[in-house]
Amino acid sequence: MFLLVYLLTLTGNVLVVAVVSQDPRLRSPMYGFLQQLSFLELWYKSTVVPLLLANLASWGRSISFPACMVQLYFFVFFGATECFLLAVMAYDRFLAICSPLRYPLLMSPDACRQLVALCWLTGVGTGLLPSLMISQLDFCGPNQINHFFCDLPPLMQLSCSSAHVTEVAIFVLSVAVLCVCFLLTLVSYVFIVSAILRIPSTAGRRKTFSTCGSHLAVVTIYYGTMISMNVRPSAHLSPDINKIISVFYTVVTPLLNPVIYSLRNKDFEEALRKVMRRQGLRCGVGAGGQVCRR
Repeated sequence: MFLLVYLLTLTGNVLVVAVVSQDPRLRSPMYGFLQQLSFLELWYKSTVVPLLLANLASWGRSISFPACMVQLYFFVFFGATECFLLAVMAYDRFLAICSPLRYPLLMSPDACRQLVALCWLTGVGTGLLPSLMISQLDFCGPNQINHFFCDLPPLMQLSCSSAHVTEVAIFVLSVAVLCVCFLLTLVSYVFIVSAILRIPSTAGRRKTFSTCGSHLAVVTIYYGTMISMNVRPSAHLSPDINKIISVFYTVVTPLLNPVIYSLRNKDFEEALRKVMRRQGLRCGVGAGGQVCRR
């Protein structure tokens, strides 16, 4: 099941990246951010799922300490970058719906590139602190992680040294990243919904509500599970609950993102069909047998 979901996720996100790159009509900031999100999801999911599959298949149930720290760093790096990118995408939709006249100026190509670069650079810095602090803890044994990847809570529970300072520092960082990004996203959608309610057409309101509702559902699942895992310095859920929660933001939301954000979009669907027709072969039977041409 996890292998099937992983392959579907890779296919969906690769399609988004390829179609947005090839269709000149999908050059708006929204599709540029969607392309960045899909590119990010390819790496984010590949940080965790391949090792999970190897673990489930009993091909390898051990990981070296340096490799564990590398996995932890990239997991935090990609996760934080996705938080920033989702907040930027919500801000982009807020400007497009609530300030359409100023939108081309505020979301110029240079501004979009700067926002995307800021998301990635901030994510790079966010991943450093937890990885460095966890790597300084003592692990005396048996060093068995009751999880399917090197995540922050199980690693801190596994340490035989005092992890209070590390726990507080990671809690503050988690609040700064997750809660602030989630609140910015939520505020953007509140303004969006208030603007939608002023649309005179019932059909227009229903269509826009459907799209924004789907976006907000995916964002809520992602932020809700991430916050429940990291923004709780003193509460410790059982390892089995931790693993179930982790499945949502490492397996489920990367699959939902391309479906909700792109594949349900009519412009994207039309562009996808054009790319598939352009790349496909049209075959027929001629005098010399079957003939295929582009």
